[in-house]
Amino acid sequence: MNLELSRKQFRRLLDLVYIGNWILNSTRGEDRFADYDEVESLVFGRAMLEGMPALAEIFRGEIVPSQAFAEGGIHEAIAEYENNVFFDILAEDLARRDMDDVPIDESNYAELNSRIEAYISEFEEHGTDNILVDSDSI
Repeated sequence: MNLELSRKQFRRLLDLVYIGNWILNSTRGEDRFADYDEVESLVFGRAMLEGMPALAEIFRGEIVPSQAFAEGGIHEAIAEYENNVFFDILAEDLARRDMDDVPIDESNYAELNSRIEAYISEFEEHGTDNILVDSDSI
């Protein structure tokens, strides 16, 4: 297979491959999806051949994203995504809890969304500062 990319497009592809593999494998420990690691290795190996050797390195016999690549700001984008997803999931979980975890259908969908939006507004204004856990139940 051949794919024609400009240098800038290829650089963006490196970011996408890294982010995708990070999402899939970063929490899996030794139980990683090896086929995704292989694709990442192939793409970053190509970076070495395309005049971007600072973006890849060999670690334990495998081509991987370099430390310079990983520390170059890509994790800021991942952290922003994780932060947004965290608050979205928390807001929905709390809204569903408030509704006693009833099945959602057309009759209560608007109520769920309203509750989610209320939690999102709270989180945007105060973060998690107002979330309390009853210490007697711990």
